[in-house]
Amino acid sequence: MHNYYNDFFELGQLRINYNLYQIGVPSDDSVHIVKRVMKELDFSSLLNQYSRLGRKGYNPIMLFSILVYSALRGVRAVDRIVELCTRDLAYIWLAQGERPQRDAFYDFINNKLTNEILKDLHYQFIRKLEKEGFVSLKALFIDGTKIEANANRYTFVWRGSLNYHLVGLLDAIENSYNDYNTLITENAYDVKYTLSTMNMFIIEGMEKVREVIQKNRLRKVNDKKKLSNNALIEIDNMSPLEMLKIQAKLMVIAKGEGIAFVDGKGQRKSDLQKLYERFEVFGERLMRYKTSFKIMRSDRNSYSKTDLEATFMRMKDDHMMNGQLKPAYNVQIAVENYFVVHSYVSADRTDYNPLIPVLEMHQEHLGHYPNEVTADSGYSSEKNLLFLQQKGIESFIKLQEHERMKKRAYKGGIGKYRNMTKVDSGYLCANNRLITFDKTQVSHSKGYTQTHQVYSCKDCSNCELKPKCLYKYDENKHRAKNKVIKVNECWDGLKEKSYNNIHSDKGILNRQIRSIQTEGFFGDMKANDNFRQFNHRSQDKVLKEFMLFAFGKNIDKYHKFLMGKIKRFEGKIDQAA
Repeated sequence: MHNYYNDFFELGQLRINYNLYQIGVPSDDSVHIVKRVMKELDFSSLLNQYSRLGRKGYNPIMLFSILVYSALRGVRAVDRIVELCTRDLAYIWLAQGERPQRDAFYDFINNKLTNEILKDLHYQFIRKLEKEGFVSLKALFIDGTKIEANANRYTFVWRGSLNYHLVGLLDAIENSYNDYNTLITENAYDVKYTLSTMNMFIIEGMEKVREVIQKNRLRKVNDKKKLSNNALIEIDNMSPLEMLKIQAKLMVIAKGEGIAFVDGKGQRKSDLQKLYERFEVFGERLMRYKTSFKIMRSDRNSYSKTDLEATFMRMKDDHMMNGQLKPAYNVQIAVENYFVVHSYVSADRTDYNPLIPVLEMHQEHLGHYPNEVTADSGYSSEKNLLFLQQKGIESFIKLQEHERMKKRAYKGGIGKYRNMTKVDSGYLCANNRLITFDKTQVSHSKGYTQTHQVYSCKDCSNCELKPKCLYKYDENKHRAKNKVIKVNECWDGLKEKSYNNIHSDKGILNRQIRSIQTEGFFGDMKANDNFRQFNHRSQDKVLKEFMLFAFGKNIDKYHKFLMGKIKRFEGKIDQAA
């Protein structure tokens, strides 16, 4: 293998590099920090991607350094990087006078620099920061944003739309099954060719889809908003192989009866051929639906045809103010002292699910879980807070009702069990009527199980507080209804602990740090570096693109700390967040 270390870092030889490139680059330019950091990293995983044989290509350490330095300066377009390698003295010095072209960069990014190698280099730098005291890796401040994918906006595929059209297709297939059974029985083909009748296959989940379709038709008449129709369909149960069997049986009849299949203008097709071709079309449509459901999996309800892993999300920059959805990725960062410790990209539309994978990355790459986590209310869920408790991680996560809890209506709602008096046998409502335990209710959602204790009042008749106690009280509908409440004791305990944490002095400071450092990073990324859309497609390439950007920004922060341009944020305890 060529000695790329010696070539790039000029090791093992005594010579004076007094050239034009070094003269023109200021001594305090961040390009010197980039090269110094690169010198301390172990590139063996990257160099193993190259063969010892063949002609020597561009130095991979040099190519990686240029990409990181470009991210530091907010340059992401490869063509712009190629141009700067010929015009910018810092680039020329870093490239040692070479002029790599766009093909060299694309080959390096797509084929040589894998996500695993990039993560290895990234966490080497993070451990270097830990040794130098810039990060402790004990506290994480997490936030996320949505970045538009490099996909066409009007190439969407919706699960609800597929379900709707699938119902019509299945009705047509069922009619065709009936036509097939009628054909073989009326013409005695079942006896003549020993053929059996066929029954329509059963599809799980279709009854719920049909029910929602009927409700939406009534809601459309009454000018009401449509209900979502995103039921999961067990597509494997309706294999097109069943229709292929029918087609094979129809071919047996056609050969036995001498019925020729015709095509072209002026040709009249037989009923048997029409039925055969109908099953052909139905089978192709079923395969397309099956492929679409496979792409979406069970965790998404949409995807883009030009980037299959991008999900349509509601973006903040809605210029037309019409709630337009765009194909995008959910980008998560975990920050400490302005440095991006972890980067995570997913197709989740919310922030509930990405929290645990980010913490698992901390354990996998750094050998331990953090001591504390600070995040906004988008991460507040029973699953997340329970995970933090089980791993011994202190939670500084805002509750979803954080702002509502400040209002008088929240504290004065007599219908909420939190405002009722807790007694041994249950709860006492505002009218001193006893609400006793009925049953335990277990619900399952996306692999997580929640347990609720259900309490009810046995007699709410003639209660003058009923209109304020029952949700959306209707005199005609709820006159005989009794009060029912659901209590999740595990969730309530987790929320109470997190609520106390975020209102402590440390919690107030942590929320200040999170809002300044994480949201400041995204603001700088979008406003100053114009990083509002990815250049690459697919989740792996998008993650690589963002990790390169974060790597460059980390070195930029490192350089500013060394130059004394920024300092560790101490916060203002006297100002509540």
